[in-house]
Amino acid sequence: MNAPSLPFQFAEALVRDRRRSAHTVRAYQACAERLVTFLQSHWGRGIDRSALAGATTADLRAFLAHRRASGLGNASAARELSAVRGFLAWAADGAPGPVLKGPRVKKGVPRPVAPDEAVALAETVSDEAVEPWIGARDWAVLLLLYGAGLRIGEALSLTGAALPLGETLSVTGKREKTRMVPILPQVRDAIERYVALCPYGTAAKEPIFRGAKGGPLSPAVIRRSVRRARAALGLSDRTTPHALRHSFATHLLGRGADLRSLQELLGHASLSSTQIYTRVDAAHLLDVYRNAHPRA
Repeated sequence: MNAPSLPFQFAEALVRDRRRSAHTVRAYQACAERLVTFLQSHWGRGIDRSALAGATTADLRAFLAHRRASGLGNASAARELSAVRGFLAWAADGAPGPVLKGPRVKKGVPRPVAPDEAVALAETVSDEAVEPWIGARDWAVLLLLYGAGLRIGEALSLTGAALPLGETLSVTGKREKTRMVPILPQVRDAIERYVALCPYGTAAKEPIFRGAKGGPLSPAVIRRSVRRARAALGLSDRTTPHALRHSFATHLLGRGADLRSLQELLGHASLSSTQIYTRVDAAHLLDVYRNAHPRA
């Protein structure tokens, strides 16, 4: 019988020693497999654990350039770099590995969080959780903000009465105004997975999202986790939980949603509050034009 591959052994260690979630383990194993495949071609020979432990900064830089050439964005590249660093550290039994700074995102005027950045942010927050159920919780909360456009307070005020989830969710927003919000299958699956893992139950009058000791989850916990994740990914300090809601709105508008429908989805009392997204979208389009047009 062939010995398990290095990426597979790394994945087993993540489960055994760091209690990572199945989602994280799959993602990190895939990154490790990509690195091994690249190094086999880059070095022109087979890879064992001692060879892997000897990888240099130049090797890591070449791998990252290879991945960026395939269209990897800044946030995804930073996340990939984090995963392969962990793989190399495992191969070297925890010894310091090659040092390479991740890509940075230039700061400027507020911009929507790109889809790959939103997903990378949520994945990184989830990965850094101390328990699998907490990682599943943070993943579900951030997907609610980005995938359904909820305010963080609206997401954290949801109770067990909302379960089981259907295709829509009743949300109580500012001034106790209630609205119906469509729920994407990915968001529903994330919440259901969290509920299955949560050790505190989901009574109808109790909050769905719980803190580590079982009380209501504080928005400050999510904000702190997002700050750490955006630093690791090199994202702007404007990348906040609320920015995910802005991105939801801007991306819908860019795909043809009308302002009145967007107003209902966001729970804005006034259409003028929603119209800000036309300006944000126009600014984004201007950036695209300037970067793409040969005469710009």
